[in-house]
Formats: sequence, structure tokens, C-alpha cells
Amino acid sequence: MSDMTWSIVGGRPAPLGATFRGDGVNFAVFSQHATQVHVCLFSEDGRRETQCLPLPERDGDVWHGFVPGLPPGAFYGLRAEGPYAPADGHRFNRHKLLLDPYARRITAHPVWHDALMGYTVGAHDADLSFDTRDSAPFMPRCVVEDPAFSWGATRPPLTPMDETVIYEAHVKGLTQLHPQAAPKGTFLGVASDPMLEHLTRLGVTAVELLPVHAFLNDRFLVQKGLRNYWGYQTIGFFAPDPRYLHRGQLWEFQHMVARLHDAGIEIILDVVYNHTGEGSELGPTLSFRGLDNRAYYRLTDGDPRYYVNDTGTGNTLNLDHPMVLRMVMDSLRYWVEVMGVDGFRFDLCATLGRTEAGFDPGAAFFDAVRQDPVLTRVKLIAEPWDIGPGGYQVGAFPPPFHEWNDKYRDGVRRFWRGDEAMLPALADRLSGSALQFDHSGRPATSSVNFVTAHDGFTLADWVAYRDRHNEANGEGNRDGHSENFSDNLGVEGPTDDPRIRDRRARRRRNMMATLLLSQGTPMILAGDEIGNSQGGNNNAYAQDNETGWIDWPRADTGFAEFTRRLIAIRRRHPILRQKRFLHSRERPEDGLSDLFWWRPDGEPMDDARWAEAEHVICVELRMASGTPGYAAREDAIFLVFNRGPEVDVTLPPVSERRRWRIMIDTSEPDGGPTGRIAGAVVEAPAESVMAMVLEAVPDE
Repeated sequence: MSDMTWSIVGGRPAPLGATFRGDGVNFAVFSQHATQVHVCLFSEDGRRETQCLPLPERDGDVWHGFVPGLPPGAFYGLRAEGPYAPADGHRFNRHKLLLDPYARRITAHPVWHDALMGYTVGAHDADLSFDTRDSAPFMPRCVVEDPAFSWGATRPPLTPMDETVIYEAHVKGLTQLHPQAAPKGTFLGVASDPMLEHLTRLGVTAVELLPVHAFLNDRFLVQKGLRNYWGYQTIGFFAPDPRYLHRGQLWEFQHMVARLHDAGIEIILDVVYNHTGEGSELGPTLSFRGLDNRAYYRLTDGDPRYYVNDTGTGNTLNLDHPMVLRMVMDSLRYWVEVMGVDGFRFDLCATLGRTEAGFDPGAAFFDAVRQDPVLTRVKLIAEPWDIGPGGYQVGAFPPPFHEWNDKYRDGVRRFWRGDEAMLPALADRLSGSALQFDHSGRPATSSVNFVTAHDGFTLADWVAYRDRHNEANGEGNRDGHSENFSDNLGVEGPTDDPRIRDRRARRRRNMMATLLLSQGTPMILAGDEIGNSQGGNNNAYAQDNETGWIDWPRADTGFAEFTRRLIAIRRRHPILRQKRFLHSRERPEDGLSDLFWWRPDGEPMDDARWAEAEHVICVELRMASGTPGYAAREDAIFLVFNRGPEVDVTLPPVSERRRWRIMIDTSEPDGGPTGRIAGAVVEAPAESVMAMVLEAVPDE
């Protein structure tokens, strides 16, 4: 193939990208402002550029051509000609090899060199200068792919949101230190038997992977001997990152999806459509900037040399442009229809809803998603903030979006840390954060509850560190959250003090129990179930090492079993995972309240009690009125959250044929004896969570 001379003829404007048609490859590339777009072909080993063929036709703003006989596996890139006028928003530079925004596979990460810049580094006029060096020696190649995959009898689990338990994980971090998972650090490792056994035993229903789209290793990290670990610097919205491909083949991702689906587990992708890895005006020219800077990015009013930076990364994608919005929609559909994923978590999703007037839940992106017949059948989760003006939008997203709820995280953390006057906040979080989410017909599952995530302390570190310890990131320990609402219980970091270790273990149990007993959709950070620590680093974005990887060899198997029990209880008891919000209203069917807050002495909560800085709260839960088939289900669940000293709790009165049975008591390392029957009064141990179910007394 490397010795052949290829011809190019008129092609088709759709679909965009490189499409193998059986007898050759069709190339279609969007650029509104280019004067010519070229497709460059490479030798069979990808090293030498052998031809640079101008795309011969243009339909509107899509340049296209067909190369007869070109097979899958061919290496290619793009070059675009046009004005280099940064002051007008144009940054075309034909000397720079560009990635196809629609490339299905990319061979590697760029190798940092000044030739990757469209301007001359060090020039007195900075990005207004023009660099003529060829960037191809330092650029990865795009690969023509036929992504067809035989799914056989595999079908998506289609798990309802009220039955969903999300497990947020990193492909490499999940598998790298696992003693049996192989090949390590890859999609195939995630699909290995040992990993599937752990996930299915734990009982999670969806794995949410940190970004797997091809991304950039930031230059400032490489210069410090670090790497972009998390992956929030996308440079290819259709291509899996090559570091996770063991054999460099697309089917590896699809195989992972199929294996997880066969195990009843869904795949959710954390996706970054708010910005790209090309950064500010001083960043590299890798793809979008060189193809049509003015179309792909939001530029500042009055001076289009500079970029709108609502994301804090140097640039913001311009979803107001129909072709950029089309790229995002095409990417989402591709990952669902071709790669088999079950949903998306949108990084800095507030940015995707920005218009000239600010955030708008009716923005073009949301409208496009909400009418799409493919995307409306998968899970859609928003990270509901960015750093721009008015960027905090928790609760403001339209259905069918669900949202990460940091109010839940902070409220639960502050309660268990011992902050004063936190009972009302805890009550709101336990009942689904209705103030934020109960509007527009949204279900109670709209709140994605979490106490930890990749961004911040792990659960083990939250109980062991008061301050962040991010020195290894090389930023003077200034990066990462400064307020973690954490408590080290007297000693910063590891300790041999058995009393402190026991209290830390109990608080971890309390946090996990609170999460899995709350209304909403729970999300667990991978590794929390086995006590994983990052040594106090709360921003491990550059720690592609033992700090960022899960420490399986030192797994706390007892806590894993405790977490498994909690997930199983949640699965067995629909009262804990309702779609309807609970508002302490009487059910017309039986006159009983669906939600009732009790004092530990058996008296109802009143306004004065809510205003006091108390340490214990009790709640009685029933199925909400109107829930289909609720009458055939269990009667009630009673929960006690006690962050203070031991206290006697009077249980709600029941009939002779009903009794309360204790399911969980976090004062016990294993969660307590299963099936213990409670009397009229129970002793709630200090710093504990108790969960009881009301059940019928069996006939003797």
C-alpha cells in the first residue's frame, strides 16, 4: 500500500469523517472559512507522508472527496489553507498536520515540540507570528476504520434509573494494580473476569468511566515528568484514547461493553464537549483551531484573537454554530449506536447551555438532545456548573437530564463532620433535594448523590485528612479544593491509634450508609468500597501512578462486604429508591404520611426542633401516593442518623401484626446482625446509622 499512488475523485458530503464504503474511502470535512482542505496519506508504517490530496468538491461548508481502493487501516491526516489572521479569529496554517475531528481512531498522543504551534514560540508578537515548520513528525495519525462489530445476542441492560447504582471509575486506575485483571490499564482489563466478578458481587449497575475520548498530555505536565491522568483535554470526540487499547483495535472497547452488558452492567462515559485540549491562543494547532478556529470556538466580543474561557481551560467550544453542534450530536450517537454505551455524564454541562444571554435550559444543545430519538433512550447526567458568570446551575437542567448534586455531598459531609444546625440540610438531602429538582415533571432520581468523586478526597482520605496534600502535582499545593468539609479525627494521615482507626472506619460506614439509604441516584467512587487512599491528594489529575491507581493489594474486604449489603438492601426495598418525591403528605388510600420526621423520644419534629443544633434525626418512609402497585409492597422503613452519643429511640407505634426488623447498624463493623427484631425502643449507638423495615409478623 505504501508504494501506491492514490487518486481522488468527487465524493459525498455525508457522513463527515473518513468512511470506508467497500471500494474505497470517502472523506468529508467541515470548514466554513478555509480556502482548501487536503487529506494527507501516509506510508504503511505511518511514518512518511506520501501524498497530500486536495478535496475536490465543496457542498456548502463541507469539503469532500473519494479515494478509490483505499482500505481500512490507512493512516491519514488533514491540512487546511486559509487566512492566518488571529486578530480576525482565523488561524489557518497549511504547515500543520491536523487530526480529523471525526477520526474513529488516533494512533498516539502528540509529541511536544514547538512545531505543533501555529505561531513561532518566543516571537515578540507571540501568537500573531507564523510558524512554517511541518508538525507532522510530532503528530499522531488518524486511521481509517470500519467499526462494525458483531454484538451477537448481547443487549443493553436498560436499567431503570430508580434501580441504578453508579460506580465512577478510571480505566487504568481501576485495573492497574489489580492482581488478576489483565491486560492492565485497558478496556480489556475492565472486561476481565476478576473485574466483572468484583462489580457483580458488589451490585453496582453502571460503570461511569472518566474520559476515554482521545486526549492531550498537557505540555506543562510533561515538562514536570507528569501526565494527564484523568483525561479532561479532549482532542478527538470519536476516537478512544490509544493508551487504553491493548492491541490498538476499536473492537476492544466494544468487547468491554458487550462483556459488561452480559453481566447486567451499563457503561456511562464522562464526556468533555465544553472545550478541547488546544487551550488558549498560545496553545497548539492540532485539529479544530487549524480547520476553522472562528467556527469551532467561542471568541471574545470585539477581539476575536482571544477565546471565551468559561471552562478554565483556555477555550470554549462554540455550540451556537450548527456544524459544531452537529459534531457533538454525531459523536454522542456514534458512541451509542456503534460503540454500545448506555449514557453520558457531561463535564461542565452549564457551558453547553450558554448563550449570549447566559445559561439557558432551552439552549440549542439541550433542545437537540431532547428531540433526538437515540439520545433520549440513554442516561444523561449533567455536571451542572462551570467557572463562568452564573455558572452554578444545580437543579436548573431540563428533563431528561439528571445532575451531579454537590449540595448532597457537602450537606452529608458537614453533618457527619459535626457542623452545627445541619439537620434541615441533611433532611433535604435524604429526601431527594426536592427544592432543587422537584419541578418540570422531573423524577426524584434526578439528583445523582455522591459523597466522593474523582475530583476531591477519597472516602478513606476524607476521614483521615483535614488539609489537601497535593505537593506531587508540582503546583505548590495550591490546586484542588480548599474546603473539603473533612475531619481527620485528631491525627493528620495514617495512624496506629486503634480508637481513631475505629472511629474512621465507623464514619466511613456512616457515609456509605447515608448515600445508599437516600432518595436519588447513588454514585460510588471506585475504590471507596475497599478503603482506597490517595495519601491526601484531592486533585490527582496528573497522578498516573500508585497515588491515582486503586490499591487492590491492601483492600478492606470487610468494608466491601458492608457496601455490598447496603446495595442489596437498596435493591430489595423500593421505598429507598422512589421515582416520586416525598413531601410528608397523607396518602388518600390509607391516610398515612409518605414521609414523617420523628424526634428520638417518639414525638413528631416541630419547627423549634428543626431550628436547634441537634445531632440525631429519625425518618419514617413509605411509598409515595400514586406509585403503581405500592399497596402490595412493604409498609415502611425507619432510619436513624445519629452523629452524637448513644441515644434511646422510640420507634413509631405499629399494630399487633407488624414489627420493626433491624437491617443495618453501622456501629458494628459488618453492619450488625441481619434480622434482629426491635422492641418499642431501640438503643441507637453513638455515631451510627440504623435502618429498620416494618414487616408482617409471620404466622406461627
